[in-house]
Amino acid sequence: MPALQDLQRQIKSAADLYTVVRTMKSLAAVSIRQYEEAVRALEGYFATVELGLHAVLRHSALTGTAERPQGTVALVLGSDQGMAGRFNEAIIEYAADALAQEDSRQGDRHYWVAGEKAAGGMEERFGAVAEFFPLPSSAQAITGVVQEVLLRFDARRREYGPCRLELYYNAPESAASYGQQRLPVLPPDPEWLRQMAGRPWPGRSLPLCRAAWGPLFAALVGEYLFVALFRAFAASLAAENAARLAAMQRAEKNIEELQEQLGARYHALRQSVITEELFDILGGFEALNQAED
Repeated sequence: MPALQDLQRQIKSAADLYTVVRTMKSLAAVSIRQYEEAVRALEGYFATVELGLHAVLRHSALTGTAERPQGTVALVLGSDQGMAGRFNEAIIEYAADALAQEDSRQGDRHYWVAGEKAAGGMEERFGAVAEFFPLPSSAQAITGVVQEVLLRFDARRREYGPCRLELYYNAPESAASYGQQRLPVLPPDPEWLRQMAGRPWPGRSLPLCRAAWGPLFAALVGEYLFVALFRAFAASLAAENAARLAAMQRAEKNIEELQEQLGARYHALRQSVITEELFDILGGFEALNQAED
């Protein structure tokens, strides 16, 4: 009986765990959709920023007089929560390989990280992390974190001078898989800006810029930075939930197999206990008959 009771407890624990896994699987699927919708909602805004840059660059092309960056800030986006497989390890390894291939003469490197689970791995791989950012808990909270990143980056530029900003993050590739991405955010790709300046204007009325070129261009680049960071955070969060969804799918399958094994063992043991009890009854019956004879 104790063994039978132990199996009953194991079966109940497996059923409870199965419920938790299915709930987390559903939450991950819902979260993926939430962050993907946030990225899609920003597409119109980014198109407006591109039009603004297009209009400004039509009136004055880049002169190449911008200050040369003296260092690089590498921002790695990880996760705050576990049960996402090798989500953090994969992006840290990718960032390390990409940074190792860069020219070391580009100046000092500062490592920033978003996500508690990734912070430890970053410190093990790169040493001290200069800045840490908690991840947003929803699509609505991404804006606040992005603004905090921009404020700290602006403070770093004022203290140390012009520098690059590179993002390393996981991006979803399907409903339950993801891949690693590297995005040089600042300074903007000169080739991209030149191509934008050379495009035909998408309308019959040509744009007119009344504001000073420098401040207007800087303001538009600031908006471009915001969009790029927002997209990266949303993509990383969607990829994290895709990783968690895949992990929960594997866990769900393993629990189902365990439940089948436990169920089979329980029924076999229960049948064995019943058989033993029947033999005991038959043995007692035969002993009574012999005593009466």
